[in-house]
Amino acid sequence: MSPVFPMLTVLSMFYYMCLRRRARTATRGEMNSRRAIESNTRALPINVEIVQYAKEVLDFSSHYGSENSMSYTMWNLAGIPNVYPSSGDFTQTAVFRTYGTWWDRCPSARLPFKRTPPTFCSQDYVELAFEEPVYPTAVHILETYHPGAVVRILACSANPYSQNLPAEVRWEILWSEAPTKVNGPQARQFTPCIKQINFPTNLIRLEVNSSLLDYYTELDAVVLHGVKERPVLSLKTSMIDMNDIDDEDDEEKYGCGMDTLNKQFSIVTLREWPTNGYFDKLPYELIQLILSHLTVPDLCRLAQTCKLLHQHCCDPLQYIHLSLQPYWARINDTSLEYLQSRCTLIQWLNLSWTGNRGAISVSGFSRFLKVCGSELIRLELSCGHFLNETCLEVITEMCPNLQELNLSSCDKIPPQAFNHIAKVGSLKRLILYRTKVEQTAVLSILNFCSELQHLSLGSCVMIEDYDLIASMMGAKCKKLRSLDLWRCKNITESGIAELASGCQLLEELDLGWCPTLQSSTGCFTNLARKLPNLQKLFLTANRSVCDTDIEELAANCTHLRQLDILGTRMVSPASLRKLLESCKDLSLLDVSFCSQIDNRVVLELNANFPNVFIKKSFTQ
Repeated sequence: MSPVFPMLTVLSMFYYMCLRRRARTATRGEMNSRRAIESNTRALPINVEIVQYAKEVLDFSSHYGSENSMSYTMWNLAGIPNVYPSSGDFTQTAVFRTYGTWWDRCPSARLPFKRTPPTFCSQDYVELAFEEPVYPTAVHILETYHPGAVVRILACSANPYSQNLPAEVRWEILWSEAPTKVNGPQARQFTPCIKQINFPTNLIRLEVNSSLLDYYTELDAVVLHGVKERPVLSLKTSMIDMNDIDDEDDEEKYGCGMDTLNKQFSIVTLREWPTNGYFDKLPYELIQLILSHLTVPDLCRLAQTCKLLHQHCCDPLQYIHLSLQPYWARINDTSLEYLQSRCTLIQWLNLSWTGNRGAISVSGFSRFLKVCGSELIRLELSCGHFLNETCLEVITEMCPNLQELNLSSCDKIPPQAFNHIAKVGSLKRLILYRTKVEQTAVLSILNFCSELQHLSLGSCVMIEDYDLIASMMGAKCKKLRSLDLWRCKNITESGIAELASGCQLLEELDLGWCPTLQSSTGCFTNLARKLPNLQKLFLTANRSVCDTDIEELAANCTHLRQLDILGTRMVSPASLRKLLESCKDLSLLDVSFCSQIDNRVVLELNANFPNVFIKKSFTQ
């Protein structure tokens, strides 16, 4: 063969690397200002850029708003901006349920899972569908209040408007970064530099972390820029890609490039060495302790090095606590099958966000629990849309020791399925936020699960009579410590009286956006007098909260740490001073849209009580 051809190959490779390097080092302005991609000298056809707003919100983990309205809901992310470029607190935006670290400091807070990769920090997500599949060139996120929550942007290979799912649903990270503090609550257009991908997409996922925010973040719209034809600079060749070197294997780093995870789980042929070196001198327990600091993928990789470490890495004691949520994009039936032999002693299992779009089947989930469910104490299944009645039935049969069950935002479970939960009499924590649980099932659960200490029924819109529910709680759940009734639509002073009389150990109570409660009935006074252990009380958007209620809290609930009275017109600065003087542990006070508490009063209270974070939202 002529020596010319190898030389041409080398030159081609060098030219390609230079192009990739130039693309990677281009400034953000250069990348975003391009409306078409074209060659400098060659007459290539122009690939026109398509600009589109989200057509539809497909899925999300939480939102501040109600299931039956548009105010503060994720559905506001569909379509053109409602608010931007204005700044402030607007009901027409998308708002997640929490912010800061306040929810991690209250009695209902859960212990974190160990072995979570440091690069995975997502707390919430929202998935958006666009009309046209494109190769993304830019993503613009219009943030109108307290920006900085978005930590990851992903693209999916599946077309949500196609009748058939692809053989493999792929997720690629377009951009990822650790949470950062943004100075000021003002609106901004956030346009991170995104990675080029090798498939068109019309499904974008935003993941957020609000832990550094001073208040709720508000998102107005998402704009996707892209081209129909694959950009020249993203074409794959057999040459070495400089990105593969310089990005330090980003896909593995960020936990979404888990294509080889199932291979890592599988048994491989290992060479047997005559000795194991210094490992032979270490106690078995010490090696186990060292390995307990590895993430799941690292543990699987290490298992492929030698028989000794394979034995240690496959020991069920390494899988007592297992969180697969960071790897949600690649967990499937095969993953669970490979893990079965290692998880026979598992006590904590986190499968939140996993299994959607057919990744985990009902039969695959059931097989796993039948092998690994006997010792389970805690099971996290938030946003598990593969779950159905069969799954709940298997959980109740195979997990006799279960104490904590999280079904938050599992909105595909049919109402009748929740009756099975009543069979788990050992439950201490149950989270049913944004589920279709009905009144009959809740009454059955309360009747048979008398050990309950933490219960969330927030945004459960299919419960018809919350007074009856509250009465049953007062009669049966004497150990209840935290209760979330966020946006329950019909609880009255009667239900509050029964609850306060029967559940006197309550330390946390969320009655935010419960419009049927009226201060004139004495319901809040009754709460303050009957529940002296209260540390967190949310009375958000109850317009009737008055000075008398605040003074009763000051006199009786001296352990109070968090209080939200957003939206009341009846509370004066004088009663707030009494509260702050009496409740020495108070750290969070939300007086947003309280008409008698203006900015001048907030500044004065901040000066006199510097250890209290007083929140005062605004609308421009």
